[in-house]
Amino acid sequence: MIFSDDDIKQITNHGLTVQEVERQITDFTRGFPFADIVRPATVVDGGIQELNYEARKEYIDIYQKYAKTHTVVKFVPASGAATRMLRDLFMFLESGELNDTARRVCEHARMLAFYDELNLDEKATNTDIARAIVNKYGNMPKGLVPFHSYNNGAEIRTPIAEHMVEGAKYAVSKDGIVNMHFTVSPEHRGAFADEINKTAPKYAERFGVKYNITMSEQDSSTDTIAVNPDNTPFRTEEGALLFRPAGHGALIKNLNEIDTDIVFIKNIDNVCTDAVAPDTIEYKQALAGLLISVQTQIFEYLCELDAGTGDVNKIAEFVKTVLCTDVASNTNELKRILNRPLRVCGMVKNTGAPGGGPFWVKNAGLQVIESSQIAPDARDIMNTATHFNPVDLVCGVRDYMGNKFNLMNYIDEKAGFISDKSYAGRPIRAMERPGLWNGAMARWNTIFVAVPVTTFNPVKTVADLLTMAHNN
Repeated sequence: MIFSDDDIKQITNHGLTVQEVERQITDFTRGFPFADIVRPATVVDGGIQELNYEARKEYIDIYQKYAKTHTVVKFVPASGAATRMLRDLFMFLESGELNDTARRVCEHARMLAFYDELNLDEKATNTDIARAIVNKYGNMPKGLVPFHSYNNGAEIRTPIAEHMVEGAKYAVSKDGIVNMHFTVSPEHRGAFADEINKTAPKYAERFGVKYNITMSEQDSSTDTIAVNPDNTPFRTEEGALLFRPAGHGALIKNLNEIDTDIVFIKNIDNVCTDAVAPDTIEYKQALAGLLISVQTQIFEYLCELDAGTGDVNKIAEFVKTVLCTDVASNTNELKRILNRPLRVCGMVKNTGAPGGGPFWVKNAGLQVIESSQIAPDARDIMNTATHFNPVDLVCGVRDYMGNKFNLMNYIDEKAGFISDKSYAGRPIRAMERPGLWNGAMARWNTIFVAVPVTTFNPVKTVADLLTMAHNN
């Protein structure tokens, strides 16, 4: 591939190298291999654990004691825009045809937390309502859209505010500090900071905590080049190369820069009102307690292996039954498998929602696999899955010596995917890097746990704000 001096300057300014861009173009041509799924992970086959009341109580106690002496961070991917959430309203305004979602939103608009902000006339038509919503929120990040109303409108909460409230209820570290980290788009960073500065003092006083809230942006060096349908570099009308953010998998770099003991990961739009939150708070703590319990055992085994006192057969059985990984019963192999980042992932029963799911993968144990990673002839296996991935993770990111893992060493670079998109009306092919909770964590130790559907309340369309999870 021959790049001009201007191309090389643009590549370098993006934090990339010519060799990296050439590798990306090769990946477009070659494509990514499908995941070699064996079967869905289920409760029946031991791939997904269920926690009864006594187990949850025990793990919550373990976590609460641990949090008093350790650091916990709540990590929230929050760069998503409200545009997709309002897609049906945009379609209605463009076509003049009232689709089901737009009809429902317009008919029940008074139930929306932001209704009063629209300043609508009593005689407002469906078109007036839809236009007011998209004009006010169409270019706003989802995290800043008012989601919930309390006390007859006396208190309005954005997703940012709801995550703060959640953090005060299950993510309080030593010294009463709630550490939170939002990944945001550069153009919205100032607005996020304004919302945080306005909201944090109120909840700090209400819950008796201190907030330590940080933000980061997706590093441009994680972007990928766009190509034409024939896999040659796409060029804009000005002749420049086009680079695109490479999906949420690029956020593994942001996560890697956080110095902490435990990380909770949850998407910005997966929040609910206080009335629905108890299950979320209970299970988040239980998942963390399970992680701590397993991590403690892993650390003990690693110390025994270092000292030459470990029972390799016993440890291999632990790896097989708890970490769902077959490994040879020798010290080096056991240490290699045990000394990896650990994640406990909540899994919700299938309700027809789109998204990845828990699977057994050949030679890779338990993995979260997206539908785009599954070969067409393996769709029958996919369709028998009992659970899906709601992005509900608790992660242990330190090793048994107390050092933070370099998470970049545990990525499966072959787990990306390619999609067809458009730019300025022209077709392009775009590449997504290995997803944060699938390919970017493919070489972590993984435990799946069944969690109730009440813990999964994403707002994918504006009509979701009319459901019980988002209205008191």
